[in-house]
Amino acid sequence: MRASVLAVIMLLSVPACSSRDTATAPAVSNDPDKASGPALPVPSVPQISKWELDPENSSAQFVCKHVFSNVRGMFQQPSGTVILDDATPANSKVDATLKVSSITTGVEERDTHLKSPDFFDAAKYPVITFVSSGFRKSSATSYSVTGNLTMHGVTKPVTLAVTAPPPFNHAGGIRRGIEATTSVNRRDFGLLWDFPGEGTGVVVGDNIKITIDAELVLQPETSKRG
Repeated sequence: MRASVLAVIMLLSVPACSSRDTATAPAVSNDPDKASGPALPVPSVPQISKWELDPENSSAQFVCKHVFSNVRGMFQQPSGTVILDDATPANSKVDATLKVSSITTGVEERDTHLKSPDFFDAAKYPVITFVSSGFRKSSATSYSVTGNLTMHGVTKPVTLAVTAPPPFNHAGGIRRGIEATTSVNRRDFGLLWDFPGEGTGVVVGDNIKITIDAELVLQPETSKRG
């Protein structure tokens, strides 16, 4: 008799547990926007805005073929200014500077060689610069920026494909992250070194892919005095 009573109690408790578990289970959303949380408010910026690169959160990275593999490196802490005219994008301007001495590939011996006269010759040409000459807005968050790249004492035109998501509030100011990509042939800039006896462009590839990741900080508007 006692066994029968216990069996009945156990059967009655099963739906109660199931109901309680179901009630406390969190709802699962299939909407990726809702799953990632609410969208951050986009701060307003002037029609013509001035931005400075934050060196600590910016870098210029490059990829170069080394025989059959890729070697990656970067120039650290670039500096630069962006003048953005939202109404007339063609009036926008960009200038940026990289210090050759900041180059790093994670291998000290290779970095020393890259700074030597065989490659960048940092003592003679300490900086790499980019100055824009054309600015075209492709969409709300993308731009095509043409300009002059000066490296190793040689200036050549290049085009940057720029992605710029909306600005955001951070650390008491307004910031904007950008990514710019392009590619260059090192020989166009007089970087001609090849490993002896291995042939042209075998050990060190000629085509260099470049990606610039930068965090821009909005600068205060300058007051106009009559």
